Amino acid sequence: MGAVHKIGVERSVPALKDAIEGFLAGVANPHTARAYATALRALTEKFGPYTPMTVFEGEAAADRVAAWFIERWGSASAATVNARLNALSSAVGWWRDQGWIVEDPLRRLKRRPVEADRTRSLDRGEVAELLGREGIALRERTLWRLLYESAARSSEVLGLDVDELDLRNRRARVRRKGGAVDVIVWRTRTARLLPRLLDGRRSGPVFTTDRRARVELPPADIDADSGKARLSYRRAAELFEAATGGWTLHQLRHSALTHAAEDGANTSTLLAYSGHTSVASLARYARASGEALARWQSGRDPAARRR
Repeated sequence: MGAVHKIGVERSVPALKDAIEGFLAGVANPHTARAYATALRALTEKFGPYTPMTVFEGEAAADRVAAWFIERWGSASAATVNARLNALSSAVGWWRDQGWIVEDPLRRLKRRPVEADRTRSLDRGEVAELLGREGIALRERTLWRLLYESAARSSEVLGLDVDELDLRNRRARVRRKGGAVDVIVWRTRTARLLPRLLDGRRSGPVFTTDRRARVELPPADIDADSGKARLSYRRAAELFEAATGGWTLHQLRHSALTHAAEDGANTSTLLAYSGHTSVASLARYARASGEALARWQSGRDPAARRR
């Protein structure tokens, strides 16, 4: 009887472009999908859309991927590096589950430690000055006020459509991080600004660009009457940072939650206000600001009490 040889089964692997499309099609949250697409688009630019997935196998492939990643994002912040690596890791894990690759081409790369930043909350006076500043366009004034009063994420507010607003009751339905549907609420000043911004519009994105869209976009991201597109996070962030000298939109949310905690909001209220599902995620926001700490210390000072 002759020798028995094992017959290998050749794997059928797609091109990188198709593998990326397959992965992104399974990401339910559109905001997460867009974030992942940034890193994956860069991967395609480097290795080519029609490159077979086998290019990511072997030690040499791991070296090439690490060199590309470091060249592309090596000088970026730890948060950006980790976000890009998380996106690529999610895709790689899914591709391995499909049997398209066996090894991890990211194994040479490590996440960077992120130092705790306890100064991200703005003082109440800084927020009041910004939101009351003269010369700010109506769109930006409304967006910034809504972000602070609702403590919502920028992506949640920028994703709002007009028909999702309940102007009478000062609330709106948003899709939170992870895809859950939730409610945000606001106060009087936002309630006064929103009707002026909408100017009678009953559909389309709440926050739109200044001009008509120049490229084809999904119908949901276009105001049918004006042809203007939904305002992007990138543009909104640029305008905010330029107006404030470097503050980020996230600081409005951080400040709102910190100020609410200082005002005595309990844990369940803060969880609902922030959209978080765990106390651990909330903890970094529910810290007294330097301003509040100074007020507390002043109140305990015997000399100050005598004055």
